Amino acid sequence: MTRVFGHYCERLPDSPEFLIIGFSPGSIPLRQRWRNNGLSADFMADYLMTFFPDDESEESSAQRQAEIKSAVSYIANELLENAMKFNDANSNLPIGIELQLHEGSLTFVTRNTISREVVSEFERYIERLTSCDPQELYIEQIEKSALGDGNGSGLGYLTMMNDYAAQLGWKFESIEGDEGLVAISTMVRLPV
Repeated sequence: MTRVFGHYCERLPDSPEFLIIGFSPGSIPLRQRWRNNGLSADFMADYLMTFFPDDESEESSAQRQAEIKSAVSYIANELLENAMKFNDANSNLPIGIELQLHEGSLTFVTRNTISREVVSEFERYIERLTSCDPQELYIEQIEKSALGDGNGSGLGYLTMMNDYAAQLGWKFESIEGDEGLVAISTMVRLPV
């Protein structure tokens, strides 16, 4: 089984500039890992800035650099938190995040595993996310959270779409030899 949703690009152009970070899901408890997510996201943002040098003679250059750094840190952190939070506890497969630099865009890809039991529910959410107005969904989710009717789930994806003009896509794949788990890749393309 392979299913693709949204703006998932199966064959990205080769990128000479990329960064991949992997995590062993069982090495430390999730609560301790939470701090590492932010550190990893900030590291990715700092690393990327070497490819966007600050032209001190132009004020707009420093502002653009700060905006890109903030966007990378936010998106990487949200993706890592989702990958860690929703990774199946029975999986020993690594959780990974990759950042690729392309002409005019950055591409993030996270990989983790989820239980086959939650795939249908997540696919329904993705179908709604990709077929409805993200601004309306964002407001609806904020209202649900304020009323205590929602857990805030999905606000990160909606913020990426609304605030950063990011395109999101997902790929679900069966894991050979393990019928209970599904590998999921989440792709975010950020224009720069």
